[in-house]
Amino acid sequence: MRRMAIAGLTLALAGTLTACGGRQDAATTDAGGDVTCKVANETRIGIATGNATGVYFALGNAYAEQLGATGGNVKATASETGASVQNIQQLVAGSYGVAFSLADTAADAINGTGSFDSKQPIAALARIHTNYTQVIVRKAAGIKDVAGMKGKRVSTGSPKSGTEVIANRLLTAAGLDPAKDISAQKLDLTKTVDGMKDGSIDALFWSGGLPTPGITDLLTTSAGQVEFLDITPLLPELQKINPVYEAGTVPAATYKLAADAPTIVVPNVLLVKDDLDANVACVLTKALFDRKPQLVQANAAAEQITLEQARKTDPVPLHRGSAKALDDLGAPK
Repeated sequence: MRRMAIAGLTLALAGTLTACGGRQDAATTDAGGDVTCKVANETRIGIATGNATGVYFALGNAYAEQLGATGGNVKATASETGASVQNIQQLVAGSYGVAFSLADTAADAINGTGSFDSKQPIAALARIHTNYTQVIVRKAAGIKDVAGMKGKRVSTGSPKSGTEVIANRLLTAAGLDPAKDISAQKLDLTKTVDGMKDGSIDALFWSGGLPTPGITDLLTTSAGQVEFLDITPLLPELQKINPVYEAGTVPAATYKLAADAPTIVVPNVLLVKDDLDANVACVLTKALFDRKPQLVQANAAAEQITLEQARKTDPVPLHRGSAKALDDLGAPK
């Protein structure tokens, strides 16, 4: 996994490669016609994931491994990234062929709003697991709600991440200016957890699946010194921006909490460019569901990858290759 995560391995659509298995081509664009789900040439896909201690990274690496294990011609390499916004930007630029993203960020991309100044040419392979907005504070900081973060040192996540998008929206909903009212620490999860442990950060925002390894680490090593904030009072303001935001709960058993932690959740989608070869998109989608048991072994969040939810990607359209795969798999319409 460490080898696959090296940032330089962004080989998705960058030309023709040569490897031990022979010729490996970047995925071609969709030529139309029937979708057969058969890819004749060995094709390599780069997968944009997220922070190294997050669920995207764990699932992305497992997904890449399982694509290779199918014995077909589509191979993949997963890389650590800053997550959603950056993933979509680099997907469209051709640095990657597949990207994990929060549904709210993907909606911004398809509509040309938020972090995107124009509509982005993306499509979805499927809706996958749900992200839980995990807002944690050091008890010694005396923060009782998001408004109480004024003047505090707050990690809002990696730059150009879905976490940063949600963090800024929550801070604004609480009446704060993210650029002025807090000391924003734009850090990845590993550095954020380290800062919470040593006291250099007072609070963190994180949007991730359950369990997130980095959050498990923090709550295990700093038990009794940190706590979750209930951010659900801010849900109505977030739903004015995007109805995809919903109320949810982090079960106590996830991190051995004293009680369930109410929060705000948002689904995730797996994205490709809208002109990706439909047969490649079909293979990618089938592998996601055919190899689900192996993905669950990598992280329990993969349990939420279901055929019943797969098509629920609006406003991002399903890629036609993915639609064919879901038809073949019997996914409800």
